Amino acid sequence: MIEPINGGVTASAGFKAAGVHCGVKSDGESPDLAVLYSEYPTHAAAMFTTNQMKAAPVQWSIKRIRENDLRAVVVNSGNANACTGPRGLADVERTARVAAEHLGVGTNQVFVASTGSIGVPLPIDKIESGIGPAIAALSSSEEAGGMFARAIMTTDTVAKSVAFRFEAGGAQVHLGGSTKGAGMIAPKMATMLCFLTTDAAISPQALDKALHDAVEQSFNRITVDGHTSTNDTTVVLANGAAGNETIEEGTCAYAAFCEVLDLACLALAKMMVRDAEGATKLVRVEVTGAQEREHATMAARAIANSPLVKTAVHGGDPNWGRVISAAGYSGAPVDPAKVKLWMGNVLAFADGAPATLSRNEMAVQMQGDEVCFRLDLGQGDESDTYWTSDLSKEYVTINADYST
Repeated sequence: MIEPINGGVTASAGFKAAGVHCGVKSDGESPDLAVLYSEYPTHAAAMFTTNQMKAAPVQWSIKRIRENDLRAVVVNSGNANACTGPRGLADVERTARVAAEHLGVGTNQVFVASTGSIGVPLPIDKIESGIGPAIAALSSSEEAGGMFARAIMTTDTVAKSVAFRFEAGGAQVHLGGSTKGAGMIAPKMATMLCFLTTDAAISPQALDKALHDAVEQSFNRITVDGHTSTNDTTVVLANGAAGNETIEEGTCAYAAFCEVLDLACLALAKMMVRDAEGATKLVRVEVTGAQEREHATMAARAIANSPLVKTAVHGGDPNWGRVISAAGYSGAPVDPAKVKLWMGNVLAFADGAPATLSRNEMAVQMQGDEVCFRLDLGQGDESDTYWTSDLSKEYVTINADYST
């Protein structure tokens, strides 16, 4: 049985976390430095942005994940440390070294992540001065997990965490996580920062496969504005503190672990879309009847990324023409005579023509905080689903006023 619990990243045994204010954010009080620490050695897996303009902490952490046995994660918000040249790389190394000295671990055992404005040098003195207090505040409490989640936020309006308890490998196992992201979100890996912990004993190969599969069906299936960040990172640490038999691919325990990891990642991904900058609605775009899954993906992505579709959703306008035209330019094979489009439960388009003349009936499906489009291409059995948000005036205001 899978049981939702509280705690976020600290729900898993052997993990401690903290979040403090060190001065990166100028308001003088918002937490902006987070630390996550495992009391035991870990296996780790991670995925990173596919953007070629990778931030300094991404470059550092890509190398660290290859070495495995990570013991700590240090995250700052308010500054992305991206496009900052040699100084940016030096600041990451300094962050890891200072944290390692306080924790008594190796510098290469520290994973580093940043989020915030691009092209601004990291205020490394503030980061360094905050690491000591953050590590001193490390705790396994639910409150500490909450402070970690708050400290990684940028334009997010709410902290985002999940945790679950379940059985695997003959023992009670926990998995928890926290994520941040509200803008600059597009499905090109993991499009945000996400930190996952588990006390399960699991082989590195199984953990890596499980994470890749989970991300593909969650974080890689969301989009807010079609913009892939320079800092996107998802990492999972497994420390084996649950004492279960080591989980390997192809076992019942692996299936149970993957089910929970998939559940956690999808829940966090949907939280991000609900909290998207200026968003008022969560939109599900489901494409079925494709010859190949890639075709379903292409059509769903085009619809989910369309500013015209997203603004229609915001205005409650049942403009089905914007949906089918987005599918038409997506690059997926589309035959108008075979396509069917449902807006919620109402068939809006079929056999190359409008299926209903009742605008009011369709408009009802656009109300509420969740909207669903289902497009059947009528050509095969493959399908895919994307999640997106509406596009509001507030999104424009937020990003017009956001300073780099």
